[in-house]
Amino acid sequence: MDDKERLKITKGKKSWEETTLQKTLNRSPERRDTFITTSSATVERLYTPLDIADFDYERDLGFPGQYPFTRGVHPTMHRGRLWTMRMFAGFGTAEETNTRYKYLLEHGETGLSVAFDMPTLYGYDTDDPEAEGEFGKCGVAVSSLADMELLFDDIPVDEITTSMTINSPAAIIWAMYIAAAEKRGIPMEILGGTTQNDILKEYIAQKEFIFPPKPSMRLVIDTFEFGARHLPRWNTISISGYHIREAGATAAQELAFTLADGFEYVKWGIERGLGVDEFAPRLSFFFNAHNDFFEEIAKYRAARRIWAREMKERFGAENPRSWWMRFHTQTAGCSLTAQQPENNIVRTAIQALAAVLGGTQSLHTNSMDEALALPSESAVRIALRTQQIIAHESGVVNTVDPLAGSYFVEALTNRMEEEAYEYFRKIESLGGMLGAIERGFPQREIAESAYRYQREIDTGQRTVVGVNDYLTEEHVTIPLLEIDREGERRQRERLARVRRERDNELVAQRLEALREAAQGTKNLMPHILDAVRAYATLGGICDVFREVFGEYREPVFL
Repeated sequence: MDDKERLKITKGKKSWEETTLQKTLNRSPERRDTFITTSSATVERLYTPLDIADFDYERDLGFPGQYPFTRGVHPTMHRGRLWTMRMFAGFGTAEETNTRYKYLLEHGETGLSVAFDMPTLYGYDTDDPEAEGEFGKCGVAVSSLADMELLFDDIPVDEITTSMTINSPAAIIWAMYIAAAEKRGIPMEILGGTTQNDILKEYIAQKEFIFPPKPSMRLVIDTFEFGARHLPRWNTISISGYHIREAGATAAQELAFTLADGFEYVKWGIERGLGVDEFAPRLSFFFNAHNDFFEEIAKYRAARRIWAREMKERFGAENPRSWWMRFHTQTAGCSLTAQQPENNIVRTAIQALAAVLGGTQSLHTNSMDEALALPSESAVRIALRTQQIIAHESGVVNTVDPLAGSYFVEALTNRMEEEAYEYFRKIESLGGMLGAIERGFPQREIAESAYRYQREIDTGQRTVVGVNDYLTEEHVTIPLLEIDREGERRQRERLARVRRERDNELVAQRLEALREAAQGTKNLMPHILDAVRAYATLGGICDVFREVFGEYREPVFL
């Protein structure tokens, strides 16, 4: 009997344990060799060399730090430098959030990540009637340069990188960050960080859009152009699969839609007249880390390989940094449960380990109480300690990409890549990602996946510990963080004071100059910066764009 025949028999053989497990999970006989995963695909009982028969080391893997970067974008990865521990944080006023940032830095955080409240995300000032009741609930309120100055007061923004999760008003918030640094004598050229700035995923999943797609894309490309020429250390976009996954996408859909968004941004940048190597090295990504450990690792590896190939072969990028997929990861918020919340510590640790083994450049770990409220200090400290234990006690940083060559991992990586390309073909047939969004294609795909996933939980086909199995009647009390209502009053007073004390004639002049520029084709970043420096508010600037661009109302997709 030759090796191939022996492998075939081994793959087809069923153990007593498998038969017992099949009965336990109540699966039908025709599915007994496979397991449900977080995607729509299945996993075989055993993987062998036959599952990667066409595997080519140089083509598919290479060495870490070498094309196609399947094994990581840096030769030494976390052995040479740990990922940035960047905890997503923000609540209430700028003063309160500043205190939390200092707390996190004192406990070993190595990068900041700003969460903004809902009015800020939608481009409203705190005292706007549309903002009523939403102050500070899901992040910090920032209505003017004065708030940004307080938010980063006494924080060395010239030494530490800052990520800001902001999209429709991203150019304005970025301008406030730049202007606040300038007032401290810190030139924009040395600032490092990231603005999320990914408007396409808002139309697909998160729905925090303001303006229609085309003027929104114009604003994104304006930041690409301005950043390439004035802020060489700044990532002008974080192309985000995270929210796509949180909306219910599978791992393969998260991979495909995120990269397709990336391709769309590259096309728009080139159409603007930018050289691909002028802006592509500062494109970054943001992925989810969900529960299926190996599938998530395979997703990250496939993402790097696809991006490198497409940037090199499709878009003609010559700078190797344009081929790199550098990404931040956040553990899956949608996997957290209000029931038995301590279980979330375990979920987060597993997800974080997958992100590390998948080669992430920075990481946020969710806190155990986030299914209930904003994280308390003790909960966020445990979440940060989770990263530190992985980094310093687990040993996984001692070698680069330790899972490379695993039959299972390489087969999964190949499968993820194949599924992504199937979606790419469908998206291209619809005119690219913008055309696909306008037709509701990714929205429908995600909705159907979310429905299937929830149905599996409701029917018991998928186990969620503490939710539909392993239940307890024990009532768990979690100390919750409450928003300071007095803080909202102070925020409104500060905003009123800004309007009284600024040069309102100068503000009017600069908003009018911004309006004229928006009606034309000039890059809007210099005009936004001028308005911000004069203390024009976020809402005031967004109102100019609302007048010129209009507001987007999503159609009903059947």
